[in-house]
Amino acid sequence: MMNADNELARRLAAYPIKIFADGARLPDMLTFNRQPYIAGFTTNPTLMRADGVTDYQLFAREVLRAITAKPVSFEVFSDEFAEMRRQATLIAGWADNAWVKIPITNTRGESACPLIGDLARAGVKLNITALFTLEQVAAVLAALPADAPAIISIFGGRIADAGIDPCPLMAEAVRLARSHPRAEILWASPREVFNLVQAAQAGCHIITIANDILKKLPNLGKDLTRFSLDTVQMFYNDAQRAGYVL
Repeated sequence: MMNADNELARRLAAYPIKIFADGARLPDMLTFNRQPYIAGFTTNPTLMRADGVTDYQLFAREVLRAITAKPVSFEVFSDEFAEMRRQATLIAGWADNAWVKIPITNTRGESACPLIGDLARAGVKLNITALFTLEQVAAVLAALPADAPAIISIFGGRIADAGIDPCPLMAEAVRLARSHPRAEILWASPREVFNLVQAAQAGCHIITIANDILKKLPNLGKDLTRFSLDTVQMFYNDAQRAGYVL
């Protein structure tokens, strides 16, 4: 009989997309690193702060010592492009599997594309982040050498938060990226397991998923009658544990 991990891997095989774990808790990252369906990892300063990271470089080096065979993205945190360049070069030198996240603009809305092009030509593996529009995708592709490895992270979940269906945008971004055979479109900020299905249907190469949603992946493909019964059982059990009476 298949164990739970094998069953989940079987269900995920129906969706041709790589899953990256999104978070900054080292114990969780090590647990997910043992899962064959996790293809890589992403972090950002907000996640690192929320998870209690106080020493950026110490944390990153601990991660890279433990995770050596899968890509791990670390983000620069300067608002000045010269300092972004220095940080990116430093991060890229930590390990072969270290990828550098560069935001599409700084906080003044100034484009990072000239820096993105320079870093890509210098051989830095880039994860360009915080994209929301096709104009931004086109600008990044124009800046990248055609053969440069790159991840283009489009925040599908936040686009949906604006009341806009991200699926057509994602599908068009995938089409645009065909001009760059080593560029991959990543669906960022998913809100639910169904976003994995949507991302795969749109042709995205990667989806990055936070730990709370990763823990719900075993629900993928679950029989809905069984799911209904489990939900009724949950309500009943909680009422009994609480000792409610009327």
